[in-house]
Amino acid sequence: MKGGKWVIIGLALGMMGATAGWLGELRERVKLGPPGVKVNAAALALYGADGRPLKTRGVVLPAEVPGYKSVEGGPTAGELSGLPEDTTFGRRFYTNNRIGVEVSVVLMGRDHTSIHQPQYCLYAQDWAITNTARIVLRMERPHAYELPAIRLDATHPLADGRMLHCIYVYWFVSGEHITSEEGARLWSMWKSVLGKGVTERWAYISFFAACHPGDETDTFERLEQFIKASAPEFQTVAGAPIGMAGSGRAGK
Repeated sequence: MKGGKWVIIGLALGMMGATAGWLGELRERVKLGPPGVKVNAAALALYGADGRPLKTRGVVLPAEVPGYKSVEGGPTAGELSGLPEDTTFGRRFYTNNRIGVEVSVVLMGRDHTSIHQPQYCLYAQDWAITNTARIVLRMERPHAYELPAIRLDATHPLADGRMLHCIYVYWFVSGEHITSEEGARLWSMWKSVLGKGVTERWAYISFFAACHPGDETDTFERLEQFIKASAPEFQTVAGAPIGMAGSGRAGK
């Protein structure tokens, strides 16, 4: 009986090793699809806290959005150490006298683990999520279409005992699809790998705005207008025009 047990364990380990080898070989064979965001692969450098360049490519976020000033940001030390080396980043901070917005884009390469559950981004910074809602943003460029997104509301305690609130809006794009659902993104990606031999290159796009308690409605309205003005400047994929069949996205 003991001998049979070790035979079974040996077979299981052999199958696991063979499967890992097959997955590794498959990953090397498949092509990498186009991204759904603009990437500058030559001239745009990402800089660390010490001012030294980290990478020579990044997602190109607009330096100018009407009515806003902006400064470029970069990945944190935790992001650089915790995410695959082929991850491409984009981050920029926009402000006017009414609202401040942080825009972040995480673009995967061949390693799909670059993108994780968006909620982790807030949890890691001690934000407590108080509400989650599926929303649809009516975009006007490059044509009128509906963009599916997730809105998270969260709170964060301040040192003086007061609470800071925030609104966090995110979605995912590839070269062909838009979705707000993590499951739909993964399903589309694996269908493409197995059916076409192409790894869809997904990007996780997020918009963050903090506000005082009671200002959530006004902040979201301003954030929505900012998304409509800024997202078409760096996102290269759009949904089907309103009124036409098909959505141009992986899931609802």
